[in-house]
Amino acid sequence: MEELVGLREGSSGSPVTLQELWGPCPRIRRGIRVGLEWLKLKLFRVGEDWYFLMILGVLMALISYTMDFAVGRVVQAHMWLYREIGDSHLLRYLSWTVYPVALVSFSSGFSQSITPFSGGSGIPELKTILSGVVLEDYLDIKNFGAKVVGLTCTLAAGSTIFLGKVGPFVHLSVMIAAYLGRVRTKTIGESENKINKPLYSALAALVLASITYPPGVGRFIASRLSMREHLNSLFDDNSWALMTRNASPAWPAEPDPQNLWFEWYHPPFTVLGTLSFFLIMKFWMLILATTIPIPAGYFMPIFIFGAAIGRLIGEALSVAFPEGIIAGGVTNPIMPGGYALAGAAAFSGAVTHTISTALLAFELTGQIVHALPVLMAVLMANAIAQSCQPSFYDGTIIVKKLPYLPWIRGRNISSHQVIVEHFMNGAITTLFLRFMNAEIGICCRQGQAQVLSGVVLPTRGS
Repeated sequence: MEELVGLREGSSGSPVTLQELWGPCPRIRRGIRVGLEWLKLKLFRVGEDWYFLMILGVLMALISYTMDFAVGRVVQAHMWLYREIGDSHLLRYLSWTVYPVALVSFSSGFSQSITPFSGGSGIPELKTILSGVVLEDYLDIKNFGAKVVGLTCTLAAGSTIFLGKVGPFVHLSVMIAAYLGRVRTKTIGESENKINKPLYSALAALVLASITYPPGVGRFIASRLSMREHLNSLFDDNSWALMTRNASPAWPAEPDPQNLWFEWYHPPFTVLGTLSFFLIMKFWMLILATTIPIPAGYFMPIFIFGAAIGRLIGEALSVAFPEGIIAGGVTNPIMPGGYALAGAAAFSGAVTHTISTALLAFELTGQIVHALPVLMAVLMANAIAQSCQPSFYDGTIIVKKLPYLPWIRGRNISSHQVIVEHFMNGAITTLFLRFMNAEIGICCRQGQAQVLSGVVLPTRGS
């Protein structure tokens, strides 16, 4: 049935539907419609993408805040359960291990059941996409939901699993940007250019959680500190070795926010021993954690690992030079926090083959006093690492066998062992015509082609 139309009284314009003519507040509704049309025209104007970036930034900020809020509440609940469960070591051990095991198992099972692309950080796959290779369904919106839920559970496991969220948030941002691009395209009408993984995740999480159990080995690797508290404590400018030279502070029942360095000191180990043991244990524990098929970031653990290396060097120098280094009659005290900052930037830069980690270190600490040594450390670390092996993300691309063009080093062409004839087909296929088994010679004035013995051969100028 055709829709009835009519004209407003005294109006000479185009007819409108009777439903609109008799509806309440026609002028207000018409004004809203005109306003929405104007907004649509302005927002989706081709060539202006400020609104696109603004929406993307606001959405990712809200998602990050919501995720941090949820993770904080879950971690607080875990700590409350660990404190209130009693003095039984068995119950405390179970409360410490079952929590992360359940979260990691759910993260792995949920994300992998939705889409297998949700595992890992996402940076290697994004590098593959930027190189021009299309990965089907990798930027689909269902992958976004799986990654958000899985990453929240991973972060809620705390420092037990020792994984971050920097890389996954880059992947999430790209998925939101791709979805907004599809919405924009649809709006303006433009054309668009086997193992049991949950079981393995649970076993790996159980091993990591058992090792980080605070009354056990976890007491000597600062397992009660979160990722942020690890950084805050490692960037402390005070020398822990000198502070504990004439004193032996007791290990507190709970981490003291004002004295987080107490978590790194134990009389049998000393500060140097605790930092060394932390590096040894976290080295293979981080390797094990990266094999778990869950959404997780690897940059922040690497950053903290580098900070621990720098802190260890700074503490050793403070012991060797307790009064500081005298240069030009001026005494320069040893600040281990500066060494930790340089170590974090240099190690993470070497692993990722990037220079921007120095800028990240400056933004994280809010000061650039150590700008020169940090930049020098990052440049030297990159020069050494790039001459030895590919970056962490390029290595992941190689392991996953993703279709990515490798980086070609600048060297003499004669040094390459593979030449064209090794993979080029030398056989030439020709097309010929037979005319009644007769050999005809024809000369064309324009094409200047010769047909000899039934084979068309182009000549010069054709």
